[in-house]
Amino acid sequence: MITLGIETSCDETSAAVVEDTGDPARPWRVRSNVVASQEDIHREWGGVVPELSARQHIRDICGVVERALEDAGAPAIDAVAVTQGPGLVGSLLVGLSFAKSFAWARGVPLVPVHHLAGHVESLVLEAGELPMPAVVLVVSGGHTSLFLVRTPGSYETLGRTRDDAAGEAFDKVAKLLRLGYPGGPAIDRLAREGDDRAVRFPKMRLTHVDRNAPELPGRRDFSFSGLKTAVMRHVTARRATLGLAATDPLPPVETRDICASFQRVVVETLLDRLFETAREHHAASVGIGGGVSANSRLRADALSRGQALGIPVVVPNVSLSTDNAAMIAAAGLRRLRAGAAADFDANAEASLAL
Repeated sequence: MITLGIETSCDETSAAVVEDTGDPARPWRVRSNVVASQEDIHREWGGVVPELSARQHIRDICGVVERALEDAGAPAIDAVAVTQGPGLVGSLLVGLSFAKSFAWARGVPLVPVHHLAGHVESLVLEAGELPMPAVVLVVSGGHTSLFLVRTPGSYETLGRTRDDAAGEAFDKVAKLLRLGYPGGPAIDRLAREGDDRAVRFPKMRLTHVDRNAPELPGRRDFSFSGLKTAVMRHVTARRATLGLAATDPLPPVETRDICASFQRVVVETLLDRLFETAREHHAASVGIGGGVSANSRLRADALSRGQALGIPVVVPNVSLSTDNAAMIAAAGLRRLRAGAAADFDANAEASLAL
C-alpha cells in the first residue's frame, strides 16, 4: 500500500509518499518527502503568525504535493493521510481540505492523523520497529510530551508540559538575547563556545498534579516558564550593570555563556525525565522526536546516557525531526493496518487529544 501524507499543522507545508513494505521489522519506506519552510516569512515577527502561515500553505500546497508525487515516480496512491491536529486551526484546514479533495477525486481512503503520533512514527522510519515497551519523548516548539508505547500504534501519555514547550523556551530566550528566529539553532550554535556552568539557572520542581489534567500522574510533567523567567531576570540585571539599553545585546562572551547554561538545564531536565520514566516502566528502548531533537547537545547526551545504561536510544535524522509529511504518512499506514476506515467528516482540531 502506498500512502500520500500531507502535513500543514504549523509553518511547514509538506507532502510525502510512503510505502508499506510488509516487513515486520522495517514496515515503512519513504519514496519522497518534500518540505516547504516558512521560516523566512515569520522571522520578521519573531515567531509564527497564524494568518500568514495559513495563507502561505494555500500558496504552497499544490506545488509541494506535485513535487512529492514526481519524486516518488508518480505511483498509484492507495490512501491519503493528513494531520488533523493539534496545530494552528487555519493551517490545519488547508491541508485537511486539500487531502479530502485529493482522496475524493482518486476514490481512496482519507486517514486523519494525530501530529504527535507522526513524531513517534518518525522513529520507526529512522530505525524500524522499536523494542517494546518504549518510552518516547516528543519535544518541539509546541509540544513536550512523554509517551509509553507498549505495542506498535499505541500511545499512552505519561507527562506533558504545563506551560511553554521546550522549543518555545528556546525561541523566547533567543528573543531576549537578540538572536533572531528560530531560536533553537542559534542557541545551539553559540552554546558550543560557551561555559555551561557560568550561570546557575534553576531546574523545575513540580510537587502537585496538573489541575488541567488530573488524570495524568503529574510527576513526569515539564515546566519551562520558571527557567525562562530566570534567564530574563539575569539578562535584565546584566544590562543594568553594564549600562546597556533594553534593546542592546550583551557582550558576545556573556551571550555564549547564557546560551550554554540555559541549554544545559533544558537538556538535563528533558533527559532526567525521559530516563527516569524509562527505568520506571522497564523500557526496552527510548526515543526522542520533534524539532528540538535536532539539538546537538540533546542528541549527544541522550546517546551517551543510553550507552551508559545499556538501553537503545533512537533519534531520527534532522529531516525527520522537524515537521514533515513522511511521519504523517507512516502514522496513517499504522492506522490503516489497524483497520481504520475513511473519514471524510473529520474536521481540524487545534487541541486534538491523543
